Amino acid sequence: MKTNKPSIYRNQAGLKAFLAVILFTGLAHGLYKGVQDNYLAEIVKITEFERGIVEFFRELPGLMLVFILAWMYRFSETKVFKVGTAITLLGLVGLLAMGSAKWMVILFMVVYSLGEHIIMPIKSSMSLYFAQEEKGGASLGMTSAISHGGNIIGYVVVSILFVVLAKIGYGKDALGGFKATFALAALLMAGATFIALGMKEQGRSVRRSRLYVRRKYTKYYMLEVFYGARKQIFITFAPYVMILVYGADTSIIALLLAVCALFGMLLSPAIGYIVDRLGYKFVMVTDTLILVIVCLLYGFAHRLFPMHIAFIVICVNFVLDSIISLASMATNVYVRDLSASREELTATLSTGISVNHLISILIALLGGWIWKTVGIEILFSLSAVLGIINSIFAATIKKPRPLEGMLNSQRS
Repeated sequence: MKTNKPSIYRNQAGLKAFLAVILFTGLAHGLYKGVQDNYLAEIVKITEFERGIVEFFRELPGLMLVFILAWMYRFSETKVFKVGTAITLLGLVGLLAMGSAKWMVILFMVVYSLGEHIIMPIKSSMSLYFAQEEKGGASLGMTSAISHGGNIIGYVVVSILFVVLAKIGYGKDALGGFKATFALAALLMAGATFIALGMKEQGRSVRRSRLYVRRKYTKYYMLEVFYGARKQIFITFAPYVMILVYGADTSIIALLLAVCALFGMLLSPAIGYIVDRLGYKFVMVTDTLILVIVCLLYGFAHRLFPMHIAFIVICVNFVLDSIISLASMATNVYVRDLSASREELTATLSTGISVNHLISILIALLGGWIWKTVGIEILFSLSAVLGIINSIFAATIKKPRPLEGMLNSQRS
C-alpha cells in the first residue's frame, strides 16, 4: 500500500520509517494486549479489586508524562520517539524473562506502559507534522488504521495459538502459551526499535514546559478529564467482566480485540474524514450519545437477558466502545487548530494526556472498589453519566478563527 499519498502527506524524509515503526509497534501491542487480562486473571491470579490497583500503577507513567518529557527537553521529537520504543521493548523483555510474581509482573507492565505513553503524544504530533494543510484528521486516521492493522494480526495470532493449545490438551494455566506470545511481541518490538533508531533527527529541540497550562486550552483539559474517566472504566474492567463473570478464555478475548482492531483499521480513516468535513464538535458530541447505551447494556445485560444472550450483548458493546474511542482523534485536531506552533501542540497534547491520566488512576482504584462492593451495574452507570457530561461540555466548543491560536498564545 502506498503510504505517502500527496492528498494526505507532505513529502518529508522519515515518513516511511515512522509508519513502519507504527506498524511493528501495532503488531507487538496486539500480541501483548491479546493476552494481558487473561494472564493477570489466570496466571498471576489478580482479583477484580486488585485489577484496579494494577491499573493505578500502570497508568502512573501517563500522569507523570509532562515531567518525563520535561526531563528530555533537549531531545528532538524523533529522539523521544526512539527512547519510547526502546523502553517499550524493555517492558516486554522483562515480562518474558522474569517470573509471574505479582510485583514483578506489575513492574514490567509499568515499564511497558512508560514507553507506550512516551510514544503517544509524539506519534500524534509527528502524524500531524507530516500531514498536508487541512488533512490533519486524515493523517491521524491513517496512522490509527496502520496501528490497528498490526493489532489485528497480533490478536488473531493469539486467538489461534490458544485454540491450538486447548485442542492439544493444555488448560487455562498453560504458562508456555503466554510466554511464547511475549517472546514474539518482544521480537517485533525489537524490529520497531531498530527502525526507529535509524531515523534521522528532525527539527530543533522541542522545549516543553513542566506543565503547559493556557487558558485557551481549558475546554480541552476538561474534555480529557471526562474522556479519561469513562475510557478507564472500559479499558480496565470490560475484559475482566468477560473473564470473571462470563468465563471468556484467552482465544475469545483476543478474537474480540481483533474484531475491534479490524473496525478501527477500516473506520479510522472515515472518522478522520468526518472530523475534517463535519468538524470535531459534531464527532465529540455524537460518539457520547452512543456511549450511554453501550455503558448501560454492559452493566445490566446479565439482568436483562439469559447469560448466553447477555454474553453476546456485551461482546457487541465491547466492539462498539472500541469504535467510539476512535473519535478521540477529534480532540487532537481541536488542539492543532488552537496551537500557534508544533512545539506548543506537542506540549499541550502531553499535558492533556497527564490530565487524562490523573482522573484515570483515581477511577481505576475507585472502580475496583465499586465493583467489589456494589457491583458492575453501578460501575458502568457511572461511566454513562461521565459520558453525558463529556457530551454537554463538548457541545460548548467553538471552532477557532484563523490565527486565533497564535493571538491567544501571544496573550497568554
